[in-house]
Amino acid sequence: MRTSTVVRRALALAAVLALSACYSAPSQEAISASHSSFLESKSASEAASAAASAADIVTYSLSQEDQDNHVSYIVTSQEQTIDVYDSANGEVSQTIDAADVLTVPDSTPLTFLVKTRASGWYEVYLPVRPNGTTGWVKADDVKVATTQYWVEVDVANFELTVWDGTEEQFSTEIGVGRDDRPTPGGVYYIRELLAVPDSTGVYGPYAYGLSGFQPVLDSFNGGDAVIGIHGTNEPDKLGSFVSSGCIRMSNDAITQIVEEIGLPLGTPVYIDEEE
Repeated sequence: MRTSTVVRRALALAAVLALSACYSAPSQEAISASHSSFLESKSASEAASAAASAADIVTYSLSQEDQDNHVSYIVTSQEQTIDVYDSANGEVSQTIDAADVLTVPDSTPLTFLVKTRASGWYEVYLPVRPNGTTGWVKADDVKVATTQYWVEVDVANFELTVWDGTEEQFSTEIGVGRDDRPTPGGVYYIRELLAVPDSTGVYGPYAYGLSGFQPVLDSFNGGDAVIGIHGTNEPDKLGSFVSSGCIRMSNDAITQIVEEIGLPLGTPVYIDEEE
């Protein structure tokens, strides 16, 4: 669901800079943006399936109508840590701590994009290495929402497009990773929204932190090499391979996406491989 312009701007202005793959360390007063207005919903079929025995885990897909309209499920942890399992009704494989994957964990919800749903479980994309890693979380441990927003990144043609279902909302020229530090293709999602105190700096006024990482680099500027989408103070370099893996766009473009469109945390981002 769309958030009102007033709420979107308040949330955006509450955020602060900090993506280590493209950014320097955040200031201590940083406050991360959150989209807490996600619609909480569970289908009747899921509720019924959850009553099934542990031995009768049922995996199911979106309806054809939801698929046609690009509906994505997003789940948010009810705590700052969440156990991740190797399968539905399986064993704990790891525990995700908000402090390890978010800039300001006290004020940013720990959010995941759903890949598959099952009775009482969600298979989610994880903000960990390697890119594309998934795991299962219990439905009881999360709140669920849906969105029809999605972002398409065409690396070869230096273009980013924001969609709302089947309708194109916005498209802009971008700069992407250099040959030695390419922007990695794959399925990612927005894990956090951050605003930069100095909007005239190298990262522009806003930055989205994605769930993916620069696979060539183990670290960047003293932190993990997280991939982000942000503004720039070098708009003349858009339309070229210029970054260390992040996706750059004009400051006007990133501002329009944040303040007018208002993508929720968990929004899927599909990055095409360079051809």
